[in-house]
Amino acid sequence: MAETVDARGLSCPQPVILTRTALQKTSGGEVIVVVDTMTQVHNCTRAAEKLGWQASYADKGEAFELTLRK
Repeated sequence: MAETVDARGLSCPQPVILTRTALQKTSGGEVIVVVDTMTQVHNCTRAAEKLGWQASYADKGEAFELTLRK
């Protein structure tokens, strides 16, 4: 089961910090990150890719859902 990080309502750099922490706790699989803005999508995606994860996202209306896989 994928771990979910809900970073809605948090300002930078908190979403990136939470994302990195979740990714560093697991050796692989899937992590879902929910954020508010495209800036957070880009920042979290960049952080994940630096750690060797693949990222994709979907616009869910009031939030963006990133799916990170390794």
